[in-house]
This record gives sequence, C-alpha cells and structure tokens, in this order.
Amino acid sequence: MGINTESDTGANLQIGPTSNGMVRIFIESDAFELPLDFEPDEAEEIAEELRAAASRARNAAKPKGGKR
Repeated sequence: MGINTESDTGANLQIGPTSNGMVRIFIESDAFELPLDFEPDEAEEIAEELRAAASRARNAAKPKGGKR
C-alpha cells in the first residue's frame, strides 16, 4: 500500500502532550494501537509537513483554469 492507495480502513487519531514533555500521536484501530512520541521540535516539523501537504492537495483538487 502506498501513499496514494485508497483504503476503507478506519482509525482514530489523537494528538497531545505527554507528561514527559513529548508530543504523542496515538493511532488506534480495531487491529492495533500505535503510540508515536516526538520531541517538540520534531512535532513542529511534522506540522509543517502536514500544512505543506494540505496546500498541495488543495491545489491538486482545483480544476485547471482556476474556477470550480
């Protein structure tokens, strides 16, 4: 499965600080639980990557010519 492969798999996503000063991204589905901990600087880099990807996705969804 690649980044551009659609899936019907559902999951819950939680993001928040831990008591140890880390930022946790917690992914939970029927099949698994995946806690991912990041230093605050790493979390900010991930946030920047998410914003950039959202911008690219928004631009890719626009029809050519700029009108919807």
